[in-house]
Amino acid sequence: MRRITAIVLAMLMMLALSATAFAESTVPSGVEDGVLTIAMECAYAPYNWTQGDDSNGAVPIANVPGSYANGYDVMIGKMICEANGWELEVIQSDWDSLVPGVQTGTFDAVIAGQSMTAERAEQVDFAGPYFYATIVCLTKADSPYASATSIADLAGASCTAQIATIWYDTCLPQIEGANMMTAAETAPAMLMALETGMVDFVCTDMPTAQGAVAAYPDMVILDFSGTDGDFQFTEEERAENVNIGVSLMKGNTELREAIDSVLSEMTAEDFNELMAQAIEIQPLSED
Repeated sequence: MRRITAIVLAMLMMLALSATAFAESTVPSGVEDGVLTIAMECAYAPYNWTQGDDSNGAVPIANVPGSYANGYDVMIGKMICEANGWELEVIQSDWDSLVPGVQTGTFDAVIAGQSMTAERAEQVDFAGPYFYATIVCLTKADSPYASATSIADLAGASCTAQIATIWYDTCLPQIEGANMMTAAETAPAMLMALETGMVDFVCTDMPTAQGAVAAYPDMVILDFSGTDGDFQFTEEERAENVNIGVSLMKGNTELREAIDSVLSEMTAEDFNELMAQAIEIQPLSED
């Protein structure tokens, strides 16, 4: 009897494993037509932005006729497509609709400066990382907070960050006494809140801050990384929250492996050099 039970259990386990493998194998890669459709806000420089022509390698935004997308995310998307022999199609999508769009197959992937958080990883698979970011704050050069050397020095200041990001949900609450204002809908709205004096500082990642300083020379970056006064994460949390990845539909192993085959060949220095190029050509940096 025990032998029969063991055999039955073994067969059930094999069937379960086979069903799982079959389910994963039935998830289409999305690039069967030779086109990789990616989504981004097209309003999150230097990761991505909208411009009026195809200068500096910009590509058309498929759902916004007459507009073109450019930025670090577009550059990464083009490299992935070139290596795999695909065409690149860019879709403009609001921040809160990016993950649902991947889940429903509206687009194949999101390359939009998304952190590889544990919460998102429950909803999508990630390829990458394709950038290793640092969390920083931005304030005005003439602000009393411009000399801050730790997040403790920001106590009592008014602040904001972009909605549905670790900057707003996890970082700002670590600043004791901070006056958290309503989260900004977009990165440009966040920066405008600082520029117009609505807040004393904002929290973001280093590339966004570098792009902001290029566009708004009266802003300065507060970088507390590597000090006791930095935002506190465990190593696991830091890897999840700071590294930037490409999100895909759960189980889309084929596409994830194809993208990772490109990104795994790139170093942090490669990423930084490409980001520097994006910051140099972002439209606002030329104003």
